[in-house]
Amino acid sequence: MKLNTPIKGEDFFFERNSVTETYGKRTNESHYHNMFEIYYITSGECSYFIDNKTYSLLPGDIILIPEGVIHNTEYNSIHSRLLINCSKSFIPTSIRDILPPMTYLYRNPGTIDEINGIFAKIEKEYYGKDLLRNDILTCYTHMLFFIIARNISTCETIDGKNAHIEKAIDYMKQNFSSSVTLPEIASICNISPEHFSRIFKNETGFTFSEYLNFLRLKKAHGLLLHSRRDSVAKISSMCGFNDSNYFSIKFKQMYGISPKKLQMNKK
Repeated sequence: MKLNTPIKGEDFFFERNSVTETYGKRTNESHYHNMFEIYYITSGECSYFIDNKTYSLLPGDIILIPEGVIHNTEYNSIHSRLLINCSKSFIPTSIRDILPPMTYLYRNPGTIDEINGIFAKIEKEYYGKDLLRNDILTCYTHMLFFIIARNISTCETIDGKNAHIEKAIDYMKQNFSSSVTLPEIASICNISPEHFSRIFKNETGFTFSEYLNFLRLKKAHGLLLHSRRDSVAKISSMCGFNDSNYFSIKFKQMYGISPKKLQMNKK
């Protein structure tokens, strides 16, 4: 699990792609971005794990993922999709505060034609080279967000597929700084540890301990960026790690920099 960072200097990325992986295969390890992600499936089906829920996607569905939200994809069939990663400057200021909790999955058959038209304009403009390219991309992307926000009241309501996973992750988010164990979580969900471990891996793409480490490392990253007084060992302990050396190894694997160096660079 790691932070996926866009190419340096880029604040907007667009891609059209057909995915041909076999059934049940995931894209990669779970990850998150430091940019907003828009994932629009145009054909086929796939499953998307976001934050604490797994959603089944159909053609016309749009996934909206703010920066810092963990996610991954599992392919259920050959499918095609359009992908946008963008900085906050491409999100209208009037709706930044409601994306989400407005929605992660937007499904609204009544706006598909309008959405398709906007994506076509974005794709054409993305490969343009004139001086107005970025301004026009911003305009079209703003329009995409406005269409979604204006029609959110008629969006179909879709619940995540597994209530046990949602309940477990909510508990982990609230208690990750303490000693949280797999048997403890399984007991809260009223299922056996073996069954919980299996469904957690199947639904999310990673193990209980991997996800718990992600929550702890993400919190530690924020503390290291904003704390000038607390030592790496203290921050490690505050975030639920009993061994600061283990914490440093995992932190560097996820962020590509040691916690000490990150903290020093921000001083």
